Amino acid sequence: MTGGAAGEQAGRKPDREEPPSAGNGQHRGDSPGNLGNTAAIATESPATESPAAQAPQRLVAPLLEPREGLPPLVASPAALEAAISSLAGGTGPVAVDAERASGFRYGHRAFLVQFRRAGAGTFLIDPVACPDLSAIDAALADTEAVLHAASQDLPCLAELGYRPRTLFDTETAGRLLGCPRVGLGTMVESMLGLGLEKTHSAADWSTRPLPPEWLRYAALDVEVLIELRDVLASQLTEQGKIEWARQEFAAELAAEPPPPRADPWRRTSGIHRVRTRRALAVVRELWLERDRIARRRDLSPTKVLPDAAIVEAARTMPSAPDELRAIAGFSGRNARRHQADWLRAIAHARAQPDRALPAASAPAGDGPPPAHRWQERDPEAAKRLTAVRAVVAALADSHNLPAENLLPPDAVRRLAWQPPEQLSPASVGADLAGYGARPWQVELTAVPIARALLRILEKDSE
Repeated sequence: MTGGAAGEQAGRKPDREEPPSAGNGQHRGDSPGNLGNTAAIATESPATESPAAQAPQRLVAPLLEPREGLPPLVASPAALEAAISSLAGGTGPVAVDAERASGFRYGHRAFLVQFRRAGAGTFLIDPVACPDLSAIDAALADTEAVLHAASQDLPCLAELGYRPRTLFDTETAGRLLGCPRVGLGTMVESMLGLGLEKTHSAADWSTRPLPPEWLRYAALDVEVLIELRDVLASQLTEQGKIEWARQEFAAELAAEPPPPRADPWRRTSGIHRVRTRRALAVVRELWLERDRIARRRDLSPTKVLPDAAIVEAARTMPSAPDELRAIAGFSGRNARRHQADWLRAIAHARAQPDRALPAASAPAGDGPPPAHRWQERDPEAAKRLTAVRAVVAALADSHNLPAENLLPPDAVRRLAWQPPEQLSPASVGADLAGYGARPWQVELTAVPIARALLRILEKDSE
């Protein structure tokens, strides 16, 4: 479960947060409730707590080996056909995961896809050798897919032809349950008492051949995902949140790809140090040139040239090879290879007329301005935002979930910036739904938010 890189870098997928220490035992076919002779690690409360305040020790069994052993890599049409037949003959939900080459390759495509289903076992599919998974999609059309942080994997799976119709996202479930940490490793430990390794989460999954230890890591990512799903589903039902989860999962499946970002070069790390429009033009030209090179060579853009080098070149505007090489980042092997391209991009930026230079700040989007500017631009809107946030925070606390999962922050800001002309629970609910809030979120928040906004109006009219 690793993130991808495209144009601008995507963050790494938070799949395994601080997994437990490795032990000497192995898990081979034992259920979470029956670990047999598996060695266990005692996880203790922090030493700073008094003995009376310490929680009981929790035994964590290291999960080091797939229960049926390491499955072979599916890398041929015949092997793929056999995998499809086995998965179609399995029962219950199917656990799914994808590994990408975060920080190594251009784009978000998958370089390994994992499936696991009861009665079928685990299958590790090489999408480089088997790039069309539409037959798996057809075979599992009526099967619930269980993923962790599904929004990060669904796009690359869709590129391969696999588009689940029903979803259970274990990360989203953990958030709705109020779990303080929702990385896969943490949740497997806390819910199942099993410890996952974290060794290869940032590996270059485009590597071929894939080392056996990487394949073992990938297989373990789906080893107990179904068991985790079952525990989470039970807890969601107990807390009366299972319908919330269904709506969240459906929204993830229905989500459209985000539109291309306007001026993506403005997200260059450290760009706040660039003070002039001419220097911003250098950032823009270098970023665009780097992106062209990265796309052509199938490399992560920062592997071609780091952001820090772009920013420093914009500040100093080198015009000769020796001046360019004096900047850290331009002396690396990949950067040196394109020295002429960098100098040409800088020269182009220096020669542009003033009217062609980028604006000093990013163009305004279709939403409200950043919240820290509200007090200056619209004090009444700032007052509304404070009130709405307070309502959402109190409701989230009472329902034991993060505020951002009770109501999307963007919906909160948009509603506070431009509330309905006729304030009522119905009008507030309609606006929230238009901003992407799910029915369960509208049901919980529309009435208290409308009351809070009406109180502000009443105070202002006194």
